[in-house]
Amino acid sequence: MKPVRLFRHIHCSTPGYLCAFLENQGVPFEIACIGEGTQVPNSLDDVSGLIFMGGPGDVNSPVDWMRQEEALIRQAADYGTPVMGVCLGGQMIAKAMGGTVSSDFRLEVGWHQVRSVSVDHDQSWFRKLPTEFQVFQWHAHDFTLPPGAIPLLTSECTPCQAFSIGNMLAMQFHLEISAATVRGLTREFAGDLEESSTCVQQADELCRNLDVRINELHHVANLIYSGWLEKL
Repeated sequence: MKPVRLFRHIHCSTPGYLCAFLENQGVPFEIACIGEGTQVPNSLDDVSGLIFMGGPGDVNSPVDWMRQEEALIRQAADYGTPVMGVCLGGQMIAKAMGGTVSSDFRLEVGWHQVRSVSVDHDQSWFRKLPTEFQVFQWHAHDFTLPPGAIPLLTSECTPCQAFSIGNMLAMQFHLEISAATVRGLTREFAGDLEESSTCVQQADELCRNLDVRINELHHVANLIYSGWLEKL
């Protein structure tokens, strides 16, 4: 099996739960740490799938590597290569495929519920999950559906939390985080928590029952990641 290529844009020394999942499933993978200067590999011949992770930045004011990754996403769509996008990665899928990404969106931070959108098809991505479940959010943009995309999840704070288009899955939320990552985010980006909004939780709430929440999150991650692996 050809490896899955993960594009990481911040803190590349922390592979996250997604990498642990791939290792446990025996799926080979490689990490391109774009935020640390690696050029964007533009070939699809040597990979079975692409995963674009989160990170800082605005796809409406893209730097060169964002443009290159968006071009690669369009190329993957033409090839039928499975793609997953997380937060910024999901926003790049939306933009690359003809959707929009709003910079006017207010922050969504913390443990929030998402729920299934009622559609008659393409429920395979989340078929083993309940219609509503909790995920971890930290984003300052939202996206709209590209032409031909299917809405999958919504929430009180973000109308479009996830969509699919062909073999691509775009998500606003994070399934790959660890307890240490959550604690680190509350320190590094403490300014984000000053916003007064029901969509932004404070540090004590972010860290409440953290180990239990992380275990539940990774159970959700196992099911969603497994659904994506079926596309490889």
